[in-house]
Amino acid sequence: MALTATKRGKDETKAAEKKVEKTGKPAGGARGGITAPVTPSPELAEIVGDKDLPRSEVVSKVWEYIKKHDLQDAKDRRQINADATLEKVFGKESASMFEMNKHLSRHLTAKK
Repeated sequence: MALTATKRGKDETKAAEKKVEKTGKPAGGARGGITAPVTPSPELAEIVGDKDLPRSEVVSKVWEYIKKHDLQDAKDRRQINADATLEKVFGKESASMFEMNKHLSRHLTAKK
């Protein structure tokens, strides 16, 4: 007999509650990887702000900036032509959208 999604969810919740009681530590939740807060460098903070954000939010804000300032190449939309502010982050005048995360990671510090 297969478990229903509701029954499986209740069982997982009970197991998590037991673990919290046993270890005395709060449940971790989904705050790792792409959802973990990161601190932007001063150069990147000019674009995304200086508050700690999840990496996914940083990428979204950079894309908002790129689109707001029309920095995608007219012929090849995968290419980003950096302005003075974005050039500080990328380290060069132009970068592909696939390189962007590599350049952003140099300007992000994970919280401990």
